[in-house]
Amino acid sequence: MRDLAVLFKGNNLQRLLGGLGVTLELSLVSVALSVALGLLAGVLMTLKNPVIRAAMRLWLETVRIVPQLVLLFLVYFGMAKAFNLQLSGEAAAVIVFTFWGAGEMGDLVRGAITSIPVHQRESSAALGLTRGQTWRYVLLPQAARRLIPQAINLATRMIKTTSLVMLIGVVEVLKVGSQIIDAARYDAPQGAVWVYGAVFFLYFFACWPISLAAGWLEKRWA
Repeated sequence: MRDLAVLFKGNNLQRLLGGLGVTLELSLVSVALSVALGLLAGVLMTLKNPVIRAAMRLWLETVRIVPQLVLLFLVYFGMAKAFNLQLSGEAAAVIVFTFWGAGEMGDLVRGAITSIPVHQRESSAALGLTRGQTWRYVLLPQAARRLIPQAINLATRMIKTTSLVMLIGVVEVLKVGSQIIDAARYDAPQGAVWVYGAVFFLYFFACWPISLAAGWLEKRWA
């Protein structure tokens, strides 16, 4: 029980909740930017222009192949020194997660749009709708039904992946947990089990409602 008490010693529990707040803040900002840029990227991925398609493909393959941790180090340590930038860990994290999330979101948007039957476009043209009206009233509403559950799952992945930012000095929930364990390594040598267990439940309860929402939408729109 002495090891369990480390969670409630001083303001440790409050610090963990504050770290979770940093995690969620980084995630929400990155998700919001990813959705906005991903919608545009997804539309561009459907174009027939070979230059645009090649650029979009290169972006997508980069975010799929290169680990997010490598991108974090490249932006935070590499770009900051190469261009003499005063870049905080939080800003580097938002840049990297937006770059990754927008690429993934773009591919989801592309898949949702291309999955719409061709006769929907043909029917729109037969009704006299312009290209812009076809996108606004026919393609995008149907694509949204296919896209939203997958986009919610991507948001959950982004929340979990923010744990990597502790390696560039951002004090989020996992970093706070490590600090608490280091400070109590003599008084509570087995405290890591309880601290990381608490971090586990914080991540679980942060992502569980999002996962339930994705499942509910998939069943509702099946």
